[in-house]
Amino acid sequence: MKTIFLAWQNPLDRTWFPIGRLTFDGTSYQFLYIQGILAAQQQCGFRLLPSFPELDLVYQSPELFPLFANRLLRRSRPDYADFLRWLNIPTDRDDPMAMLAKSGGQRATDTLFVFPCPEPDENGFYHFHFFAQELLNLPPLSANRISHLQTGELLRLVGDPENPYDRRALMLCTEDDYLVGYCPRYLSDIGFEVSAQSLCLINVEVERINMPPAPLQFRLLCHLTVQMPQEERPFLGAMYQPLNAVKAAA
Repeated sequence: MKTIFLAWQNPLDRTWFPIGRLTFDGTSYQFLYIQGILAAQQQCGFRLLPSFPELDLVYQSPELFPLFANRLLRRSRPDYADFLRWLNIPTDRDDPMAMLAKSGGQRATDTLFVFPCPEPDENGFYHFHFFAQELLNLPPLSANRISHLQTGELLRLVGDPENPYDRRALMLCTEDDYLVGYCPRYLSDIGFEVSAQSLCLINVEVERINMPPAPLQFRLLCHLTVQMPQEERPFLGAMYQPLNAVKAAA
């Protein structure tokens, strides 16, 4: 079972909420709303998505729902092979869920994004592949440092408590102290704190650098691995639970 969460960011204050869950069992896709949508409605007046107008309905489809399919390049596009290369996905493994998980599914026309719910590997490590955020706002020296990053180069996670938009923001820094971007905001929610104790369980490295003409949002692809206690898993909090657990399990 592959799982991806759908999140919404309030354009006014940039707070974000997980609002839905997309799963694929190898045969059909399922979408449902999760508890986080209630907080989005109460705090920010979020309205249900036109594609999914019923709050407590479990949607099923043999095809990927258009809301998600429209966030991926079509195979008929001439730049489709480039898109796969930017995501570091082989052409024979262009699974839509994998592409959504890596790309984040962000579009300039709305405030939605997606992120994966990974399964642990045989050693108990969780793997997150993501593109560094906020590159447009970096100083020129940082942008130049990104262009000289090497595959496999280690990056450090550094907290940014003075960030005016998110006090839990995680900066991505090189060993020589250049800021090269930010982690996606969902990574602040996987249960670890940036501390001496947790850093020994976290590893972030450069997976791929995509130079122009690749869009800036696909410039720096990172690979984060984190080991969590056996009894813990990412995204188990109340916000991520289905609104109707009985229907979701059916």
